[in-house]
Amino acid sequence: MTNNNDNLEKITSFDDMDLNDNLLRGIYAFGFVNPSVIQQLSIVPIQKGRDIIAQAQSGTGKTASYLIPSLSLIDKRLHEPQALILAPTRELAIQIYNNAIGLNTYTKYDIGLLIGGNDHFVNQNGEKTFREDCQLIIGTPGKVFYMMNKHYLRCSNLKIVCLDEADEMLNSCFKDQLYEIFRFIPNSTQVCIFSATITDETLDLTTKFMNNPLKILVKNEELTLEGIDQFYINVEEEQFKFEVLADLYRFLSINQTIIYCNSKKKCQQIHHRLEQNNFTVSSIHSDMNQLERNNVIEKFRLGGVRILLATDIIARGIDVQQVSTVINFDLPLKKEIYIHRIGRSGRYGRKGMAINFVTKNDFSYLKQIESFYATSIEPFPDPSSLKF
Repeated sequence: MTNNNDNLEKITSFDDMDLNDNLLRGIYAFGFVNPSVIQQLSIVPIQKGRDIIAQAQSGTGKTASYLIPSLSLIDKRLHEPQALILAPTRELAIQIYNNAIGLNTYTKYDIGLLIGGNDHFVNQNGEKTFREDCQLIIGTPGKVFYMMNKHYLRCSNLKIVCLDEADEMLNSCFKDQLYEIFRFIPNSTQVCIFSATITDETLDLTTKFMNNPLKILVKNEELTLEGIDQFYINVEEEQFKFEVLADLYRFLSINQTIIYCNSKKKCQQIHHRLEQNNFTVSSIHSDMNQLERNNVIEKFRLGGVRILLATDIIARGIDVQQVSTVINFDLPLKKEIYIHRIGRSGRYGRKGMAINFVTKNDFSYLKQIESFYATSIEPFPDPSSLKF
């Protein structure tokens, strides 16, 4: 994995990126002050037409790293799709869409949302968001391919395609859909892929549809987010996990928390037991329809509930800045998911905490995770010494 970051120029001010005035106004109105490191490295090369493979940690402004240059490439006079953003989940696509709307406040381009589970002319609020003349389109692979295949989505003037969480899409059931999507996309279209983790397998696959991409990569051991304290609790046996969880909330004052489980059945069971113990809790998993999932996330975002139980459906693509703690009730099935889960806390430089429940059978796998990220996951300390 070749890393050529040392040769890249860092542009440390949005004012020096040759962005149009209305886009600059949108960036500052959206709350950005100075570009993050990944934004400093990637925005200008994308504007200049380079294919990009960028690895960026969760919570570091990755989404704006491709949205800002994508918006800057749009020709307002051309009422056809010119930029396409693909994401693996509806939740992530909706979050990207909302960020794009914010950045677009003054440029006023036509932006469309294409996600499964909704009629393609309607967004999550029941508002019309997609027309055939949309200039920037954000969507999930299945819905986008459907629209291309039905010739509702014209691709002849696409300038740029960006894949977020590219490792998930290129190493899963999305891979074949992506290959079908790229059959509709002109060979001249610029391609940019972003993810917090990019494997060698992902890099090998990109050779099929990218042209001499610029690589902005970090090593696994550089991925663990600064500001997130990582701990484990030895629960010994699976059946003791719930009592340990209840004790944590009994003895500690924890703000908003996401608790990850490896199955929707376990999510539902813990949800029921927490409610029996008078906790206000919500859960999210793949058996819920899109409206239900949207409502749960919005309620959690607004602080209506402090505990959100989840499967890996939201290991990527949920950005709730108040989340201080992530609890892995189950260690993730894949090591690569670990960084995505714990990255839900400590967003944009805030302090965060990850707590891992570990049975006697899990310790060797915990050591694998530590080795993979060259990090240290410490025993959980005396609660009286912690500040949440």
